[in-house]
Order: sequence, then structure tokens, then C-alpha cells
Amino acid sequence: MKISVTDAKGQLTELVRRAEGGEEIILTRHGHPAARLMSMMKSLTADDRAKLLEDIRSEGRAKAAPGPGAARSQDFLYGDDGL
Repeated sequence: MKISVTDAKGQLTELVRRAEGGEEIILTRHGHPAARLMSMMKSLTADDRAKLLEDIRSEGRAKAAPGPGAARSQDFLYGDDGL
């Protein structure tokens, strides 16, 4: 996206938010590129994201505790004489 420095002054917060989201913002002065606004965070590759998700899933499996089966999951709703 290209935007003049003058116009960018009033939209800086939104422009930074868009840059953090991965969009490249070019600031222009008198119609010529003057500066580039871009995220400082490293972009993850598809392989990096897949490994991160697998690590999270593994942690979750390791922390999961066995609980009651589905057949007993709603037993607390019923008393001696029904609901």
C-alpha cells in the first residue's frame, strides 16, 4: 500500500496495525517512495507453523488427565426420580 506522509499522520495507529499483520506500507513524499513501514516480527514459514502446532498438541496430550466416559457425562442431571 502506498500513502503520503501527510495522510499517514492521521492514520499511524491503523497503518502500524496493518504492518504488524504483514502488509507492507510505503510512505511517499511528493509522489516518490520515502520510507517503508513493515513488521519487525519474523514471519513463520508453513513448516514452522506446522511444527509449532504439533508441539502444542503434544503438550496438551501430555497434560490431559483421563476423565469420565461419555456414557456417564450427564449422570449429574438425574436424581432418584428423574430430572
